[in-house]
Amino acid sequence: MTAPRRGNRRPPSRRSRPVLDGARLTAFDVLDGVTSRAAYANLLLPQLLRERAADLGERDAAFATQLAYGTLRATGTLDAVLAPLVTRPLAELDPRVLDLLRLGTYQLLDLRVPAHAAVDTSVALTRAIVGTGASGLVNAVLRKVAAGGDRAAWLERLDGDGDQRLALATDHPGWIVGAWRDALGDEAELEPALLADDAAPEVHLVARRVPRDQLVAESGGQPGPWSPHAVRLGGGDPARVPSVREGRAAVQDEGSQLAALLLARAPLEGPDAAWLDVCAGPGGKAGLLAAVRPEGVQLTAADRAPHRAELVRRALRDEDDVEVLVADGRTPPWRPGAFDRVLLDAPCTGLGALRRRPEVRWRRTPDDVAPLVELQRALLDGALAAVRPGGVVAYVTCSPHTDETVAVADAAAARDDVEVLPVAPLFPEVPGLARGAYGQLWPHRHGTDAMFMALLRRTR
Repeated sequence: MTAPRRGNRRPPSRRSRPVLDGARLTAFDVLDGVTSRAAYANLLLPQLLRERAADLGERDAAFATQLAYGTLRATGTLDAVLAPLVTRPLAELDPRVLDLLRLGTYQLLDLRVPAHAAVDTSVALTRAIVGTGASGLVNAVLRKVAAGGDRAAWLERLDGDGDQRLALATDHPGWIVGAWRDALGDEAELEPALLADDAAPEVHLVARRVPRDQLVAESGGQPGPWSPHAVRLGGGDPARVPSVREGRAAVQDEGSQLAALLLARAPLEGPDAAWLDVCAGPGGKAGLLAAVRPEGVQLTAADRAPHRAELVRRALRDEDDVEVLVADGRTPPWRPGAFDRVLLDAPCTGLGALRRRPEVRWRRTPDDVAPLVELQRALLDGALAAVRPGGVVAYVTCSPHTDETVAVADAAAARDDVEVLPVAPLFPEVPGLARGAYGQLWPHRHGTDAMFMALLRRTR
């Protein structure tokens, strides 16, 4: 996999665009945004679909989504197929040409689009976007891909050991395969977990200021199996749901809901009047905490980034007894021991949400882990300082990586003023949650993001 490149893209003339396949053009524009501007597909694609709704029907919009997300998810495998078919390193190709080759190859290998359709539409896109010369290269390479057979045939042809083959077969970098093996501790679960990580996730809603039964009726969804506030949708735009439009419900993964509920369910010694969400942006967990806290509890939500703090303010705009601060949990403005409960949803690699952000698996590298671990440990020290003796800290990350999860929690638990409280007993309805005394959700077990949860009590 080649690293994303930034480059100037000459937009095609307006005259050429109407004759192009709308779904494929939209998918390419997502790939181009990810490659050239480091955009996030889950933000860019909905924007493009809204802008082009008049030209793209529901079927084309679904195909564009499948093409964009599938190509991004499979980028490393697609590059492994393409590399021997091009006479120079892939990194030396025009980034737009490489994205077009990936888009065409994905159709041939994973969607089994007829060769003539995948090749011809890719050539037409290349001619309009890049130029006639590049279209010849795309035509020649994609015909070689088509001649080589389906994905299984190509994987058999590519060299590699067991882990490399598993990485290619499941569209993950090898280092993530190793990290998930370490976190699972069960070889039999590794491939199912990685494959579940490739499946398109359901949309989960959270009922915050509306009864869940009402949200189920409004949305046509089903109650979530784990969170008493969760509704899972089979499809459709969540913005069409009245309670979502009105801010009484929101889109939130059921695993994230459990992470917030962990703090609320934790057994507490002494008073229970002040809660803190220390890395609160964009406000989803703070919104649920505000909804489930007992009457009279003051909630403080902080984020060091002003724009993220503003998102929290919007999420909590209809709540009373809430304070939103721009603050860094490592050097906070609040006094030590000011809170009874503290939630730390720490910045992390995001490896637990790869279903929703398919390009992240190729952007992240092993070198990203150590700096994040240093930050996580410092923030957890700050969270433990913010809670009073007898109070609790919930440490959560959207990653299963052992260095970001168990190792960080274990380091804090080694202090002589910290006690670990088991997570699983607080969620008896959730099977397969325990990771030692901690908790770990998985897409293949729970249908959620791979959220890690630890619960720590200050003893003095």
